[in-house]
Amino acid sequence: MMQRVFGIVGRSGSGKTTLIEAMIPWFSAQGVQVAVIKHSHHNLQFEPPQKDSSRFRAAGAREVIVASPYHYALFHNLHDQDEPLLADLVQRIQEADIILVEGYRQADIPRLEVYRPSRGIEPVYPTTENVVALASDQPIPDLGIPSLDLNQPTEVAAFILHYLTQIERAL
Repeated sequence: MMQRVFGIVGRSGSGKTTLIEAMIPWFSAQGVQVAVIKHSHHNLQFEPPQKDSSRFRAAGAREVIVASPYHYALFHNLHDQDEPLLADLVQRIQEADIILVEGYRQADIPRLEVYRPSRGIEPVYPTTENVVALASDQPIPDLGIPSLDLNQPTEVAAFILHYLTQIERAL
């Protein structure tokens, strides 16, 4: 089975992370394993500078893995490399049926826009490519693509699963 990748986009404060967080339990209940890739513009800091993994990275290690009985994390220092492409990150993920992506607007993947007119947040659609549906907290005019109720994350998740299944069948 191919990896199914689906993006969630929207302006800052629109509720992208909240929606993804609310959909994951539904996917899990359906037996669908989900991975998430989130793009950030910040310099990520996971441990204080005096901790071992930070010290290894500061010393110049290309990759550091921190593991415990509960989870592990891989830190990859870019040094002088460009930021990785989404396709490269997707290839690193194992054991996921669906990969939800927050951000990476330029990637060639289907995506849903989270749109909150109740907060005065403007949509990014149609300026962002590959938006196949909108999830909004208020009814919106027909824009030629499905409009979903943002307050019903299980319906949004079901739409995403159905959409990806249809694409997979078409291939």
